[in-house]
Amino acid sequence: MSEHRIFGVTIECVKGDITQQDDMDAIVNAANAELKTGGGVAGAIHKAAGPGLEEECRSMAPIKPGEAVISGGHHLPNRYVIHCLGPVYGVDEPADEKLADCYRNALALAEENGIRSLAFPAISTGAFGYPLEAATRVAVKKVLAKIELGTSVEHIRFVLHSEGDRSVYDQVLGAMVDADV
Repeated sequence: MSEHRIFGVTIECVKGDITQQDDMDAIVNAANAELKTGGGVAGAIHKAAGPGLEEECRSMAPIKPGEAVISGGHHLPNRYVIHCLGPVYGVDEPADEKLADCYRNALALAEENGIRSLAFPAISTGAFGYPLEAATRVAVKKVLAKIELGTSVEHIRFVLHSEGDRSVYDQVLGAMVDADV
């Protein structure tokens, strides 16, 4: 685990399970357009939350790449789930802008709903094929830009599936933080 404190906001990179972040007000779902149970992050979140999550999300679907919506957490330990549809790499272009929109829109929903702590997965890096390092740069850059402008979110955690993914996030975050100092 790595931790940085920037403009009063704690940012962490951890290897873990996004559904087990019981100290976070909200988690972010790397959702599909229909906001249904799927594979990867979406499947894990829906399984842990129970069928009420898909039922609540039905009226919010479909969403487009870069968009985000918010629901309750149901059986998760979190009050909210923010659902973002990341771009399919090489299909939903410009992919970097659509991916950045996911992080921007998730943080905006967090602020609107009084969320102080938020956990993100590596959006679009699984089945959607976005190269991990490129996606990490987009994610970290957008989050740091928002923090620099000011946010009511006090704690942001990137929850990564593997130690290798966590290491990439940690390296990119460290380099970007050091570059701004």
